[in-house]
Amino acid sequence: MTSVQRRARVRAPELTGRGWLNTGGETVRLADLRGKVVLLDFWTFCCVNCLHVLDELRPLEEEFSDVLVTIGVHSPKFTHEADPDALAAAVERYSVEHPVLDDPELVTWQNYAVKAWPTLVLIDPEGYVVHVAAGEGHVETLRDLVAEIVSEHADKGTLHRGSGPYTPPPPASTELRFPGAVTALPGGTLLVSDTAHHSLVELAADGTTVLRRIGSGQRGRSDGPAEEATFSEPGGSTLLPPDLAEALGVHVVVADTVNHLLRGVNLDTGEVRTLAGTGEQWRDGADAGPGTEVPLTSPWDVAWWEPAGGVVVAMAGNHTLGLYDPRSGTVRRFAGTTVEGLADGPAGEAFFAQTSALAAADDRLW
Repeated sequence: MTSVQRRARVRAPELTGRGWLNTGGETVRLADLRGKVVLLDFWTFCCVNCLHVLDELRPLEEEFSDVLVTIGVHSPKFTHEADPDALAAAVERYSVEHPVLDDPELVTWQNYAVKAWPTLVLIDPEGYVVHVAAGEGHVETLRDLVAEIVSEHADKGTLHRGSGPYTPPPPASTELRFPGAVTALPGGTLLVSDTAHHSLVELAADGTTVLRRIGSGQRGRSDGPAEEATFSEPGGSTLLPPDLAEALGVHVVVADTVNHLLRGVNLDTGEVRTLAGTGEQWRDGADAGPGTEVPLTSPWDVAWWEPAGGVVVAMAGNHTLGLYDPRSGTVRRFAGTTVEGLADGPAGEAFFAQTSALAAADDRLW
């Protein structure tokens, strides 16, 4: 669900919180941003809808890089999200490439009368709020509005082009960064989703020796050889039964979370290919059919479950479980209604909330 709301012309309240990330330690004030279009993104890092918006905004930020300043206002919903170290880790893990205001007491949230995660607030170069949108899926509207504001203020002489206050932190020098999942392989090695490095890493049985990396390490969604293929924040993975793997030429299915795809990996060659998803996020419409023709939404984990005859997918983005059948190459809804909640019952009537991890037993899927 999304909603759009327009407001009368009012001055944007100042940004107030505990501190700032991605600014090199500097405080950002709205007065310093006069002449820029400012986009406030009120988010919290355990909200999958907020994570969707982070990725929706990336192309917008790139397109208007000299006139648009995006500022994330982190407004925690849960106690853990208010921890400053947890927030700093989330900003790195999800590659947030704009300044972030840490607002644990929800001061700025309240000053802007925000009611929902996520909420986007657009401020013009003179410091007035011109647009408010709650939910996700607003990027095209925002693109039109930003272009309109840029044109108007360029004509008025109140637009200032140039870089903004974003200062990237120094990169961490660790072999893995935010490993999201691990799968034990038949030869005794381990396949790790190196989430923030957008790749898979095979480790020796000692859990530390790197044997190979699958994926270039750059964010993307290209199929191909191990050194050329790209992922975007890959999550869980699962082995296919040996006979099926041999027939398909794919041994492992990977939840390529931010790409909204399922990817297949041939462990003999390192070759990666797309099995399901279109690369676009499912919002409504058909959710069953040929795998590469049906959009998925933030697949977080996968598990081969024999009773279902396929790969069950934790579809965090719409609070459901999906099922990928490798034999037919099809996907369909397996459980859940897309309504976020907690309700037991038949698979088609149960409610989930941000499904994110799976464990398969002989007769039960956890």
